[in-house]
Amino acid sequence: MKKLSVRILAIMAAAAMLLAGCSEDTSSESNSSTASSSQSQSESESSSKPDSSSQTEGSDDTDDTSSDSQNEPDVIPWDYDVPDPNGNTSEQSSSQSDDSSSQGNDGDSSSGSGSDSESKAETTTAVSSTDNTQNTTTASTGSNAPGTTAQATTQKPSPAPQTKPQSPAPSTKKPSPAPTPAPTPAAVSGTPVSRHGALKVSGNHIVDSHGKVFMLQGMSTHGIMWESFSDILSYNSLKVLRDDWKCNAVRIAMYTEEWGGYTTGSGYASQAKQKVINGVAQATKLGMYVIIDWHILNDGNPRKHQNEAIAFFKEMAARYKNYNNVIYELCNEPNGGVSWSSDIRPYCQAVVNAIRSIDKNKLVICGTGTWSQDIDQVLGSRLSDANCLYTLHFYANTHTDWLRDRLKRCYNSGLPVLVTEFGTCDASGNGGFNEYQTRQWYNLLASLKVGWFNWSAANKAETASAFRPGTNLANISAGESQLTESGKLIRSLFRANASNAA
Repeated sequence: MKKLSVRILAIMAAAAMLLAGCSEDTSSESNSSTASSSQSQSESESSSKPDSSSQTEGSDDTDDTSSDSQNEPDVIPWDYDVPDPNGNTSEQSSSQSDDSSSQGNDGDSSSGSGSDSESKAETTTAVSSTDNTQNTTTASTGSNAPGTTAQATTQKPSPAPQTKPQSPAPSTKKPSPAPTPAPTPAAVSGTPVSRHGALKVSGNHIVDSHGKVFMLQGMSTHGIMWESFSDILSYNSLKVLRDDWKCNAVRIAMYTEEWGGYTTGSGYASQAKQKVINGVAQATKLGMYVIIDWHILNDGNPRKHQNEAIAFFKEMAARYKNYNNVIYELCNEPNGGVSWSSDIRPYCQAVVNAIRSIDKNKLVICGTGTWSQDIDQVLGSRLSDANCLYTLHFYANTHTDWLRDRLKRCYNSGLPVLVTEFGTCDASGNGGFNEYQTRQWYNLLASLKVGWFNWSAANKAETASAFRPGTNLANISAGESQLTESGKLIRSLFRANASNAA
């Protein structure tokens, strides 16, 4: 019985122990469930309110990005007007912002294409997600990070790859020699006409009434029928050209077939003629020589308006028969394939005959083919008139050594040549200002004492004009204040040549 009692007690004790163990397990599970619920609530709060203390292993990419964005410095792209010194695009600068502080901004300097940059960003994101549990900072720089995505939407397009600038092609234009300051021209008494009187041709030169070789030098007007270009023919302005520029002559360009030209209607003809008469009157008062220029251009062939030219020059010859300063230019620039023998010479001979029927002695200037460049066609075929000259026109940036060689050949053959028009630029009159070539022409003409007239004493907005746009041509000033680059050069060359033209 005692043994039975002992056994019963033992079984009861074992049962009690068993019951006690089950109770502890149930309590433990309950406690564990409560702790898990608390942790879940904490994580939920952490996801809705970022906090640096919420960075724990196992949190998602969004939590890491929000956390990191609170602590990292802002990524500031370079100013769009100033290239990144390393050549990075703004997208690359964002993805490399963390490394730049430790690597001295030694990122990839290649700008690359947009597709390459996107591929590189996606690769970085994938790596960041895989290694998230080890390096949360890397994940924050991926292309899916909110800060990076916002930056990409405002990214300036990648600039084109920069290439090494190519050296400019060697210029064939010789540099302009440094101009030697010309001495102030010596004062002379009287006027050009009072000193030299009536002019004539002797051999290949113009000579004055004393038989001395004389070099005509002056400015040509632009078309006197247009705008205010004829204003340069005022007494005051011609006096400035005579005394300050050292011009001894002026050329009056009267267009024929262009708008308002002499042959475009009786009203225009009357107006143009009156402007010529006024210009001659002012030049005569100042003792300057004056060329009356029948300025053909669009008409091309001078024979087209031969009858009108004959009538005009007969009227001028009758008016100025007793003037010793008036010169006639019969056809400015024949062009359009006309030749000296077939077209220009017959025209000039007819007009000269008309003038000589009234005035036996005036200087007469004949134009030549191809805008008065084909002076060589005259060799062996001059007019029979002893006081005829043959004109050469040049524009320094277009007509260079080849035309100078032609002039020298004709001069050496005894042909009397006068340059009644030249420019410092392209033959168009606009562009190509060329001081060097202008000086080359000056050196040749001064050495041969072949006269020259610059195009033009106008204020038109083109390279060839001597005066700036807006200049009052009726009242120009001495000095350079109103002059273009062309005007400054021509004035300086005229003054340097004063001894030949005095």
